[in-house]
Amino acid sequence: MCSMDSYMVTVTIIGIAVLGMAWMPSFTKLTGISDSVVYVLLGVIIYLVFDFLPNPNPVTYNKFTIHLTELVVIISLMGTGLKIDRAFSFKAWSIPFRMLTITMLLCIASVTFIAYWFLRFDMASALLLGAVLAPTDPVLAADVQVGPPQEEITDDVRFSLTAEAGMNDGMAFPFTWLAILIAGSATGEFSEVMGEWLTWDLAYKIVSGVIFGILLGKLIAYIIFDYSEKHQYIDLNDGFIAVAASLTIFGIVELLHGYGFVAVFVASLTIRNYEHNHQFHKDLHSFSDQTERILVAVVLLVFGGSLVHGILDFLTWETALLSIGFLLLIRPVAGLISLIGTKLHFKEKLGISFYGIRGIGSFYYLAFAFREETFVLSKELWSTVSFIVLLSVLIHGLTATRVMSRLEKKFSRTV
Repeated sequence: MCSMDSYMVTVTIIGIAVLGMAWMPSFTKLTGISDSVVYVLLGVIIYLVFDFLPNPNPVTYNKFTIHLTELVVIISLMGTGLKIDRAFSFKAWSIPFRMLTITMLLCIASVTFIAYWFLRFDMASALLLGAVLAPTDPVLAADVQVGPPQEEITDDVRFSLTAEAGMNDGMAFPFTWLAILIAGSATGEFSEVMGEWLTWDLAYKIVSGVIFGILLGKLIAYIIFDYSEKHQYIDLNDGFIAVAASLTIFGIVELLHGYGFVAVFVASLTIRNYEHNHQFHKDLHSFSDQTERILVAVVLLVFGGSLVHGILDFLTWETALLSIGFLLLIRPVAGLISLIGTKLHFKEKLGISFYGIRGIGSFYYLAFAFREETFVLSKELWSTVSFIVLLSVLIHGLTATRVMSRLEKKFSRTV
């Protein structure tokens, strides 16, 4: 087939896939099957039928993988923050903070330990695997998250998973950088890189991300809700401001060497809590959500194609067992441990612990690390992470809607 025909077929497939996203919420509500399951399956079928489509291999196109997944995560983080109605406080957010600290660290430590001591990974690769699997994905977790802003329904399970996904997608960066530093060190020892990591990658980049996120969030909120509304400079129907703001904030903070993901989520919470009852929050979230769904349709099709083109070729039975164990044992147990002492019902604790969905954020961190440094087991890591994401899409995507609906009926309350 000529290149022009190939291009037109690709454009047509993307158009149909994006159009189909408009029906996915109704399909999921009717069947209980997540759109992620449908689109990964479609990607597999499409790449089996059409052998002339663009190569979906993330190893070959690492830079493209970084930028596409980065864009999806940035926009998703803004939308995630904008739909959280619960005002921020350390007390009200105590459960997500437990998940951010205890659960996340237990997951990183467990995966690193197993990969290093039992699977014989080098330390850098073992730690990188733990780091990229740490964040709960904000992109593929729509089925377990809260709905649009001002729903007037509070649900601790959905709130906790939403807030956790927003916070820990940025907090995985320090551990990814630690793996990068170890891979590039002469000895491969923690002691060689620990000083730089603690002061720069852990302390400065997180703190600056939070501070700049608050400041830029307040500035944008003031421009939208105070200055522009007063002077009628902005039409408060232009929801695209949310996407523009997320890209602006991310770019500025990254140029200042802070964590852009952290800043975008903090800024989105700041904007959400500014004029909390203003109806424009719905427009901001709506446009952000629509943009995210367009990009997700493309990413999932490509991921399905990568399954056809050998992304799992370096998966071993040992890494497959680790993958299954991570989703069904390590993450749930780590979550339950972190929730000890809370007033949640055990079913709520189990829902929060089990539905730590892995997805596009893990792909981003992996591709980012491989751009920065050479890892001995890069192909094995791609196969393992891809298999875990595939399992997460299937296990969580086929069960989340029904389980969350039952938990919501039993434990949610109107505010």
